[in-house]
Amino acid sequence: MREVTIRVNKTVRLVNRTFMQRKTLRSITRFLFKNLSRLQVIGLDNLPAEGSYLLAINHLGRLDAPLIFSLIEREHLTALVADKYLTRPFFRWIVNQVNGIWINRDEADIQALKAAREYLKAGGVLGIAPEGTRSPTGRLQEAKTGVAYLADKADVPVIPVGISGTQKAIHELLLFRRPHIRVVFGESVQLPPIERRTRAEDLQRNSDEIMCRIAAQLPAEYRGVYQNHPRLQELLAS
Repeated sequence: MREVTIRVNKTVRLVNRTFMQRKTLRSITRFLFKNLSRLQVIGLDNLPAEGSYLLAINHLGRLDAPLIFSLIEREHLTALVADKYLTRPFFRWIVNQVNGIWINRDEADIQALKAAREYLKAGGVLGIAPEGTRSPTGRLQEAKTGVAYLADKADVPVIPVGISGTQKAIHELLLFRRPHIRVVFGESVQLPPIERRTRAEDLQRNSDEIMCRIAAQLPAEYRGVYQNHPRLQELLAS
């Protein structure tokens, strides 16, 4: 009995320490963004206070993930992160502090997607970039179908997030300027189910829906390959 009590106490202390580390990290990150940039945040009230959901985010640079982390007050919040960053000790440490899920973006990483699905099923919030990598131009690239697949398998809603300004933020900071960064959280959407007989078409349809909703949260110059997509035009018109 004494051994069980000791193990339980150790687990509780570990959980409390992890929670405090996350809280401290969020506070520091939020302070830095607030004071070193001109940050504009729109649509935070679109985020559910509880329950699982996917955050589908356009990816401009390394500041995107800490920015989103600093804005959302959820204990169980993490992201899928490219495993190429495992070689960078400081970045690896930050990702591990928030229980990030490492993924090999050069192949269909079934294990990472399975871990992500289980995280969502357990009530977590997961951030993911549908494009799969950072956009070198800042404009939207064609998405992969992983987010649509994951949303279907975990049966969770998707919240589109449009970020602008982070791609040049570090450069502007080095010039002693406060970069203008804008984050827009769109309305939650529950995508239609993926049918087995029309799997490829359904995945593409849902991927386009996600990306067009992200594009609708962005300035026109960021919309890239989705600029003239008919679904985006419908969303903008409404």
